[in-house]
Amino acid sequence: MNIQNSLAYRLLRDYVTYVIFVAVTIFFAVAAPNFATLATVGAILRITAIVSVIAIGMTFVIISAEIDLSVGSVASFSGMILALLLDAGVPSWLGAIITLLMGAAIGACNGLLVTRLKIPSFLVTLGMLSIFSGAALTVTNTMPVPIVEDGINNVLWNGSLLGIAAPVWWTLLVVVAGFYLLHVSLFGRRVLAVGGNALAANFSGINVNRTKVLAFVLSGSTAALAGMMLAARSTAGNPSLGSGLELDVIAAVIIGGTSLFGGYGTIIGSVIGAIFIGIIGFGLLVMGFSTSVQEIIKGAIIILAVSVNRR
Repeated sequence: MNIQNSLAYRLLRDYVTYVIFVAVTIFFAVAAPNFATLATVGAILRITAIVSVIAIGMTFVIISAEIDLSVGSVASFSGMILALLLDAGVPSWLGAIITLLMGAAIGACNGLLVTRLKIPSFLVTLGMLSIFSGAALTVTNTMPVPIVEDGINNVLWNGSLLGIAAPVWWTLLVVVAGFYLLHVSLFGRRVLAVGGNALAANFSGINVNRTKVLAFVLSGSTAALAGMMLAARSTAGNPSLGSGLELDVIAAVIIGGTSLFGGYGTIIGSVIGAIFIGIIGFGLLVMGFSTSVQEIIKGAIIILAVSVNRR
């Protein structure tokens, strides 16, 4: 029997990331004191909510064979805008809607620059990363803007419902919406087709450019939501809150099984990838490693997980 055609080999090949995920979790449960508790599960789900929410939007972009490096700076900028709107007396619900629409508009701008001007998404979103990092620092002269209204802080981060923390509820909401859009709706099938073979998708009648723009809109919207959650967590809009988030987000999506070259990916996989990164960080923290050593070990484990899961 050819080993490469065996069911066990194919299962191991397709789900090797999850095998590493389970192995790392078991290691921390054994090696780290008090790691294997329900409190730890709740803490990890809470601290990974930000990356999970953005990763769901990023999944659509990467499946469509593009990349969005601007999500971290868009999250920072969105938190600042929400804080400024609330400071100006705008009702919290209206401020949240305006911030979400702004994130969607930034995503649309990214998508239009990529599809209309034929500029690689890597370059467009790298430029946007710089623009919105600078904008977040400029709008308040690098000073954080406090959010004194407890209502929106509770809704987005500090509150809970049925014993489940608010950020976990937001993650679940975005997961359900993302799962429907990617795996049930016609739009999801179009995204997969565009990422798999854009030329064939175009010949089959799919509007490739519009599909990619909508994928960027989803990425910008989830980055804006995550930015508001970050602002609620720290009760202030801070220009550096989302700095570096894009790296964890992209790693989460790829670890979750989405092809970096487009055409394949799952919403659940991306969330599991985000949780995987959270478990590594939390486990190393509980074991007493310094922040610098945590980053080295976490980076090595992520490279290992991604390298064995290339498609």
